[in-house]
Amino acid sequence: MFKDKTLLITGGTGSFGNVVLERFLNTDIKEIRIFSRDEKKQDDMRTLYKNNKIKFFIGDVRDISSVNTAMTDVDYVFHAAALKQVPSCEFFPLEAVKTNVLGTDNVLTAAIQAGVKKVICLSTDKAAYPVNAMGISKAMMEKTFIAKSRMVSPDKTLICGTRYGNVMASRGSVIPLFIEQIKAGKPITITDPNMTRFIMSLEEAVELVLYAFHHASNGDIMVQKSPSSYIGDLAQALKELFGADNKIEVIGTRHGEKVYEVLLTKEEAAKAIELDHFYRVPSDNRDLNYGKYLEHGSHKIRLTDEYNSNNTKILSVPEIKEKLLKLPFIQEELRKWKG
Repeated sequence: MFKDKTLLITGGTGSFGNVVLERFLNTDIKEIRIFSRDEKKQDDMRTLYKNNKIKFFIGDVRDISSVNTAMTDVDYVFHAAALKQVPSCEFFPLEAVKTNVLGTDNVLTAAIQAGVKKVICLSTDKAAYPVNAMGISKAMMEKTFIAKSRMVSPDKTLICGTRYGNVMASRGSVIPLFIEQIKAGKPITITDPNMTRFIMSLEEAVELVLYAFHHASNGDIMVQKSPSSYIGDLAQALKELFGADNKIEVIGTRHGEKVYEVLLTKEEAAKAIELDHFYRVPSDNRDLNYGKYLEHGSHKIRLTDEYNSNNTKILSVPEIKEKLLKLPFIQEELRKWKG
């Protein structure tokens, strides 16, 4: 599907970009462009992969001129660049807006001008009923790509998005933190053991993006059905895998945290189309004739429930351990711990 094509990954030095590289470098893809601000991480990737198919572009999604340079002759874009840390976005909300909202608009503007065929924008469950600055900025990112999708023919540039929950062992996530605390013999710090979070692997995150690539229509948000776990059970599963007896310290919720996350709001669930292991949320393509909003309603919202991390399948400790053991990161950490 990517034969002789050029793929651009914004924020490509992150965990998602590395998994995409591992997935596609040995295929017949023509070129993968890594666009990011971090020259050190780019140099690390250059040294690690040593592959001429990878081209590195220093730039910032906030600066459309640098995006335009990277976008020349690109066929497809995976837009992963974002500020993702909830606490830092709480303290610097305008920085989240600049990257997650305005940066997305820059990427889409440049892609349309360059004639890019498809753009997949990566979002998060925190965009559904957002209560923190990160989630609000991602919700506005979704509104931005949906609005932009109305302004261009999908035959020219198809724009869609994906939304998923916590990616296990991604940089800055809780699993590496818990392992670091286990190895240091420190207490495992948990905000609230009864918090639930959707969990998926990086490989599953890439599969969702590829599913959207093949099946999404213009303006769609694609959601993968995912299990969840209690944070307390996740910590217990890691303790058992590492044979550790660290104490668990409950520190309370941080800035902007929810007790559970939502992948589909009640309003989205009312119009979502179920596709095997996925949901497709079509965009509302009514125009600015407000009569259409006032005269044509629906009773579906009253009959549906949101899809959240409390009403999905919640994994037991043994099931969490089984899922964790499939992660290369966990396998490597266990080798180091035992060896």
